[in-house]
Amino acid sequence: MASSMASPTLPIPQPIQGLSVRIPTRARSSSLVKVEQVGDNSQEDALDSAAYENMNVEWVNRKGAWLIHPALIFAGKMVIDTVPGMRQDISWFVVNLTYLSLTYLMFHWVTGIPFQSDLHGGVYDELTLWEQIDQGAQYTPAKKWLMVVPILLFLASTHYSEYNPWMFAINLTALLFVLIPKLPQLHRRRVRFMVEDEDLSHAGTPSAPATPRSGSCTPTSESHFNIPQIRTPDANSFGTEK
Repeated sequence: MASSMASPTLPIPQPIQGLSVRIPTRARSSSLVKVEQVGDNSQEDALDSAAYENMNVEWVNRKGAWLIHPALIFAGKMVIDTVPGMRQDISWFVVNLTYLSLTYLMFHWVTGIPFQSDLHGGVYDELTLWEQIDQGAQYTPAKKWLMVVPILLFLASTHYSEYNPWMFAINLTALLFVLIPKLPQLHRRRVRFMVEDEDLSHAGTPSAPATPRSGSCTPTSESHFNIPQIRTPDANSFGTEK
C-alpha cells in the first residue's frame, strides 16, 4: 500500500503595521547672488583659440588704437557743448557717463565674436571682449591703458563739477561698474542675481514602491482562508505493491 508524506505548510508572515518609507526631499531654493564660471579653459580650448587669429580683438594692439579713446571723448565733448546753455560741469558729467556706459556694453556685456566663430570651435561664445583680449592675459599694456582712461575721465569730471556730492556719487558708482569686471578675480566669472538652485529632491534617489496598507486586501490573523495543503508523493508510491 502506497504511503504518502504531506509537505509542511508555509506560514504567511503578518504584515508590519505602520511601516512607511520616507524619501528625503529638498525644496527648490533660490540664491540672491551667485557667481558662476564660464568656460573650462582646457587645453583643447587653448588649441582652438590659437588655431586662427581672433579678428574681434586684434585691433586693440594696433598702432593708434590707444588714441581712439581720447579722440572719441573730446569729439563727444565738443558735440555736447554745442547744446545752448550747456554748463561745463553738466557737459563733463554727461561725457563721463556716456563713455562708461558704452565701454561697459562693449567690453563687459556683449559675449562672443560677430564673425568666424566656427573657426575657433565656439571657444569665445561665452567670453566678453575684455576676456578675449590678449588671450585672457592680465595686466597687459592694452588692458592697463583701458583701465587708466576711465579713471582719468572720472577725475576730470569730478574736477569740473566742482566736487558736487551728487555728481561725485553717480560718477564713482559708474566707474566701479566698469573697473570691477576688469579685475583678475572676476575673469571668466558671472554674477547672477535671483538664480534658482537645481532641484535635487529626486536626483539619484531610488523610488520605493508603496507599502500596502493593512485592510481588506491584506491577510491578517483574524481572517479565515482555506489554504490547500500541497502534498508531494512519496518515493515509495511509485513502486509496485507487493
